[in-house]
Amino acid sequence: MNNDHQALAEALSAEYAAVYSYGVIAAYASPERTRIVAEYLAAHRARRDATIDALKSLGAPLPSPAAAYTPPFPVNDPIPAARLAVAVESDTTAAWRAVVERATTPELRRTGIESLTESAVRLATWQSILGTNPATAAFPGKG
Repeated sequence: MNNDHQALAEALSAEYAAVYSYGVIAAYASPERTRIVAEYLAAHRARRDATIDALKSLGAPLPSPAAAYTPPFPVNDPIPAARLAVAVESDTTAAWRAVVERATTPELRRTGIESLTESAVRLATWQSILGTNPATAAFPGKG
């Protein structure tokens, strides 16, 4: 598997986890967050599907989603749900940053930058909701 395929496969795995996790987030998020949770879930589903299509077009093998994803901590009310959203967006931001860093074509780099930007904006939104200051990072996705 070449660098482009590997980076996209890892990003797809992060998107699979994000889609699953937003189901958990939706179950525990505060009612005023319903719209944002639905919007962000739809964005991750669209990115997942586009990444599947990209891998297929490259003739690369598709990683399978896990049957379930275990949150890194118990999620049982709105605050842990928002913290899980931060973790999810941190993971997808890091995965898409890796795509940008490893891409060998301008098209893939552009997709990576677009995806990284979207994840970083969602991350900043959740950080802001939790009152994190600053809500943004100078270099999103850099661990």
